[in-house]
Amino acid sequence: MSRVRSVYVGTTRRYEGGLGFGAGRSAGIAFARYDVSVPPERQPGEFDWPVGREAPDPARHFLLAGGEIFDGARPFRADLARALAARPRSDREAVIYVHGFNNTFDEAVLRLVQLAEDFELPAVAVHFSWPSAGTPVGYAYDRDSVLYSRDGLLRLIAEVERAGVRRIVLVGHSLGSMLVMEALRQMAVEAPGSVARRIGGVILISPDLDVDLFRAQARRIGRLPQPFGIFVSRRDRVLTLSASLTGRRDRLGNLRSFDRVADLDVTVIDITAFSADAAGHFTLGNSPALISLFSRADAFEAAFRGDSAGNAGLAMGTVLTVRNATAIIVNPLLAQ
Repeated sequence: MSRVRSVYVGTTRRYEGGLGFGAGRSAGIAFARYDVSVPPERQPGEFDWPVGREAPDPARHFLLAGGEIFDGARPFRADLARALAARPRSDREAVIYVHGFNNTFDEAVLRLVQLAEDFELPAVAVHFSWPSAGTPVGYAYDRDSVLYSRDGLLRLIAEVERAGVRRIVLVGHSLGSMLVMEALRQMAVEAPGSVARRIGGVILISPDLDVDLFRAQARRIGRLPQPFGIFVSRRDRVLTLSASLTGRRDRLGNLRSFDRVADLDVTVIDITAFSADAAGHFTLGNSPALISLFSRADAFEAAFRGDSAGNAGLAMGTVLTVRNATAIIVNPLLAQ
């Protein structure tokens, strides 16, 4: 039997009626909750949902089971507050996921549910959905939409805080990592020193972000939230293409030299050895071995804290400390 998991959403996409949002940009931010059914018999890393005219199959597909478009921020906060109140006080945390390039609204919401299920996240799942064109040829539109949506992400963070959450972790994938960093930079400009107090951790997955830009953003933010983790792969073909479009060799997500971020308090986790699919751009969510490794008790947190002296860090592979940064090169043999 399928189980249902709820996702709270803030979006700057244009509303299209019913429970749907499209690729267009909205002048404001809308709030919603989506209840998603999870296929009962699936392996970690499997992510199937109906495409085109394919008939929905609850046994195989992640499916929308219900939801609500809220009439403003107040009912959104009230509904989220009830979800938080149902948990022990120590578990009243929220993970805010920001999707990447070429994502439709539905796909990104369902992907967050898959991640929450596979990594057994105890936190409330929250999604910020920016107006991606949802097509491989929409890269320029998507980059502009990221910049367009900085205020929207900051507004969502504020509303989640007002609902009574104790800790917020931001997770950005691909171009969503640029949005996360831009929002944190803006937060620091408006209130210097506030970022590390308000944000309990940051995870960037395959960040499609210029390394020099990332360094400038980090310097403006000041003290970075901890843990601050970056998943990288030199086999990420999407980032290779993105880098070629800019005339540079690297993006942050396919970093070849850890020295370029050695002065920052970050943990870089190199998962190159696991990038076996065609694109290699969402290896963390697609690899059963990686999911098994990082869903083990305390392993995820220990890795991102650069716990090179702890069993979790050593059990993953080679641990390097380069000035302020920690790098973990994950060994597939240790993930079995």
